[in-house]
Amino acid sequence: MRQVRHLLQSKGSDVYAIAPEAPVLDAIRQMAERRVGALVVMKGEALSGIVSERDYARKVILQGRSSAQTAVADIMSGEPLTISPETDVFDCMRLCTERRVRHLPVVEGGRVVGVISIGDLVKAVIDAQAEQIEQLKRYITS
Repeated sequence: MRQVRHLLQSKGSDVYAIAPEAPVLDAIRQMAERRVGALVVMKGEALSGIVSERDYARKVILQGRSSAQTAVADIMSGEPLTISPETDVFDCMRLCTERRVRHLPVVEGGRVVGVISIGDLVKAVIDAQAEQIEQLKRYITS
């Protein structure tokens, strides 16, 4: 089984962050430019939360708030569920489905070293299953 560490090595471990006092408009622009669905919210070196497209839709658009006048801190999900690089991909998938989260910050030594999404996990699980199927095919046909 694959660990999150392997997943970060294959997808990249770029961490895109924003400060809690930044306007939501800056967060949405950064997500669009980087083609990601969420940003970690960092206060200095400390993880404060995570802000996602979903938070934006629910807490800004649907409530008729201004993206330029609303701070990220007002809409972010505080105290996000985090995982370590050694966490098994299948355990992460279970966490995401049970807790209904789409993004998991990866923390090692008190530092955010990456973020994985439910999409990353689905791909990793499918790839692992495809590899197992190929191994079984080789075993059966040899």
